[in-house]
Parts: sequence; structure tokens; C-alpha cells
Amino acid sequence: MNYILNKYCPRIDFDSYEDFLENFRIDVPADFNFAYDVVDEWARVEPDKRALLWCDDNGEEREFTFTDISKLSNKAANAFWKLGIRKGDVVMVILRRRWEYWITAMALCKIGATIIPASLQLTKKDIEYRAASANVKMMVCVNDEYVCTQVEEALPSSPSIQERIVVAGDRDGWRRFTTLIEEESDEWERPLGDAATTAKDIMLIYFTSGTTGLAKAVSHNFAHPLGHIITAKYWQQVQEDKLHMSVTDSGWAKFGWGKIYGQWIAGASIFAYDMDKFVPTHLLQKIQDYKLTTFCAPPTMYRFMLQEDVASYDLSSVENFATAGEPLNAEVTLAWERLTGKKIREGFGQSEGPVLLATFPWIDPRPGSMGKPSPLLNIRLLDAEGNEVDDGEEGAICVTKLKQAYPPGLFVGYYKDEERTQEAVGGDFYNLHDMAWRDSDGYYYFVGRDDDVIKCSGYRIGPFEVESALVEHDAVIECAVTAAPDPIRGKVVKATVVLAKGWEPSDELVKELQDHVKHTTAPYKYPRIVEFVDELPKTIGGKIKRKLIRQNDGIHD
Repeated sequence: MNYILNKYCPRIDFDSYEDFLENFRIDVPADFNFAYDVVDEWARVEPDKRALLWCDDNGEEREFTFTDISKLSNKAANAFWKLGIRKGDVVMVILRRRWEYWITAMALCKIGATIIPASLQLTKKDIEYRAASANVKMMVCVNDEYVCTQVEEALPSSPSIQERIVVAGDRDGWRRFTTLIEEESDEWERPLGDAATTAKDIMLIYFTSGTTGLAKAVSHNFAHPLGHIITAKYWQQVQEDKLHMSVTDSGWAKFGWGKIYGQWIAGASIFAYDMDKFVPTHLLQKIQDYKLTTFCAPPTMYRFMLQEDVASYDLSSVENFATAGEPLNAEVTLAWERLTGKKIREGFGQSEGPVLLATFPWIDPRPGSMGKPSPLLNIRLLDAEGNEVDDGEEGAICVTKLKQAYPPGLFVGYYKDEERTQEAVGGDFYNLHDMAWRDSDGYYYFVGRDDDVIKCSGYRIGPFEVESALVEHDAVIECAVTAAPDPIRGKVVKATVVLAKGWEPSDELVKELQDHVKHTTAPYKYPRIVEFVDELPKTIGGKIKRKLIRQNDGIHD
């Protein structure tokens, strides 16, 4: 029996998906705080339990027990407190995959401050916008020239930022993280009274990277980590005291999904590889050498790893492969299974919540399907009038008639934006604006964002189906399908394609790809325009900017 899990879940074992859907529940204490109630509690009951195994591309490696994380976060909390950080203050953290992220996040959690995880790719303008929107009081950044320069250039127009801390080195004008905490006490008392946190206080803000426009400040409360029990235990299927790896930067919501909350609640050890850049062979080597038990990565990374000799690596220690972030093409999971003997279990969600749909343990993965709904939320497919659609029909994925008073993990609104909050979660349902359809067995299949669906010559064409057909061809490693203007038809299907190793653009290849799509899916869906590019435009979270491609082609939604 898992000590921590059993504190919050009356049942953790189920006989079937139907049993899981009907009977799974999470009890949320009114004063739940992840740092005290999970990290410090593991340190109390199992002092030597491994929490984190970290390494990088420079041969550095560090291992941390929960006791280490507890004591180091106490030291950091004391240091941050002396700098004036209090409950409700907002701190932006840009730390890549550095081990200091876990320490910093837990320290801020203990104080009751709100953390904004942020990407290394943020510009001066991005930092200014976030600082103004959330009244950011302190920055904690990795010692990266680009990152620190962007912050420094943003300071004159960001008066709320009072402190700057640098990790992994020294920089003029910045406080050094290790120096700051080394003299501090490793004891910290949990605040009481007004200084104490409640489960409803704001713990975390994700600025979601939309394809265009300003990012939205998605707010999560202190109950949020409990929602990721579903993500870690029942989708990624992490195991207590075994190594789990999710490939993600700390600036993405996927970090919360896969590298801290649900994993530590379940008692798993997190494996963190702080790579300088993604090299498929290096990642395969890490999976083999560290004998990981569970593994999760975006579909794009699986596609690039499949360009290498996967069969030459011993991946047999991995008992469950998972993916999320973008839809997984059926051909990728079939190829991975041929080479490893294991299927990839897909999960679906947003920065606004934990996993919402997934291939849970009792569900056999179906290539191309996201799986079935989480028991925490009532997921429905609704039409434009708010009516539920039948099997086989497209509808918007919506969270409706919440099963708990407010399910842990689901966002509670947009920070300091009551109008947008009420529009999103103030009504009868929350519309994700992602389109899908459901088969007669209850499996869900992604179609595309509602504004990505192509309307051409009277047909509605989901980009994901055409993209899936294209990536079945050996020449295509990645692609984006969008609408492009046409003088006769109004709009036609366009494919923007990244070629695999050994392939070169040609008119013959364009015709070959078009014929391939005609024979793989309905002929009218084939791309009349094919453009070859070195890389696709993506958000800082790694999602393809289809809207930017459309706008560059002269289509403005």
C-alpha cells in the first residue's frame, strides 16, 4: 500500500475501467500543501527514499532523497523569506531542467508564494508582459546569457521585479543561488494563521503560449498536484521507488504533468536529464543506461528517435511508454511497437488541467486514439448549441457537470481576469475548443483545434487525419496541414512538410505524397499544395503554429 496515495484516495486499485470511472475519488484537505504534505511527509516516514536522479550532458550527476529535497527547500525558503517573499507574492522561474528547480518550487510552495514556470525562449517583451500581468516580484534564472540578458533588458519597464537570483554560476547584479542558501538553516516551520496556505490559494500560473496573441495566465490552486494522481499513477503508470522520465523543460505545463507532482505523490523517483539540446541517440542511451521503468515524451521525439536504430538499444526495462502534447499518429505507435514490443499510451489535456483523456491500464491502446475520459471530470463532445453529439460525429471536447465540487487539477481561472474566467469556467461546461469524435467502444479520436478544421468545397477536413496519412510515408518525419487560399475553391488543403533523413524535395515527391494521401484516406482530403521546410513554426511549448502558417499564406481567421 502506498502511504501517501492512500491518504488522499479511498481506493487505488480497480478491476476495470468502468470501476475506475465510477468509483475513483480524491479527497482534498482544506489546507493541502504539496511541499509539506508530500515532500516533507515522505522525508518523515522514509528518510532515505530517492526523490530525484539528475544528470546533464557534461557528465554531472546528482541524486536527492526526499530528506535532501526537504532540507534544501527549507534553506531556500529561509533565504527567499529574508528577501521579502511572502504568501501570495509571484516569482517567475526560468531554470531549464536544473535540479535547483525542484528546490525552488518546494521553497516557494512552503512560503505560499505563487510560481510562474517559464521557458528559456522568452523575449524581453514576453518577460515584461508576464511581470506586468502578474506583478512578478522575483526572478530565479539559470545562468544562460540569452535568458539573463532578456531579463535585464526588461527590468527598466518592470518595476515590480525587486530581486534576481542566478543558478549555476555568477553574474553581475544577480544573487547567486548556492551562496544565498548555503548559510541558511535547514529548519522551517509551517506557517500558521493568515500566513498559512489553503487548498484554494493560487500556487501556480502557466502562461499558455497561444499560436498568436498574448498568452493567457492560467491559474491553479494548491489542490492542483492531487489532480495529477490520475496523470502519473493511472496513465503514465509510474511505480513506487522506480525511475520515471518525462522529457520536458521546466517552463512547460508538461513538467507539472510528468516531473514532480503526481510522480512524487505515487512515490516514484524522477529521472531528469538536463540536455543541452535534443539528440535522439543521446536520449535512447539514457533510457538504456539508467534502466528507466516508465517514460513519456512528445510525439515529435518518438518520430525523431524512430529515425535512428532503435532496435540497437536495450529499452526492455521500460514497462510503459506514454505521450502527450500533440496528437500521436497511428504509424508512430505501430512502428514503436514493432521495434520495442510495447505500445505507446496516449494522454490528452491542456495547461488548464491534468490528463483529461488517456489510455488507462484497463484500456488496450488503439492507434490514433487518445483513449477514454478521466474519472475526475465528465468529458462530453458537444455541438455548437451545447448538445451532445452521437458516436462517430465531431464535437468540441468539454468538461461538464463536474463530479466533485471542483475537481483537483482543473484550473480555477485566468489570473486577475474575471471576465475571461467566467466565460471559460463560469457556465455549465468548459469548452476546450478541441474537436474530436468517439467510436462505439468509447474511444476518443482527435480531429483538430476548432479553428484548424478546414472547410473546403463543402467538406470539413480535420488536419490530424491528413497529417497522420502523410507521416505514414517514409519521407515525412513531421508535417502541418492547413487551409490555403484558392481562387476557384476558396480554400484548399496545404501540407507543410519536414523531410526525413535521405529525402530531398522534388515535384515527383509532391505527386507521390499526394497519391499516398488519396489512397490512405478519402481522396478529396489530399493536399493540393505541398511545401517542404526545414522545421515547422512552434510555440514555446512545442505545439505547431498552424494559425501562423495560415496567416503567412494570406488566410486570416
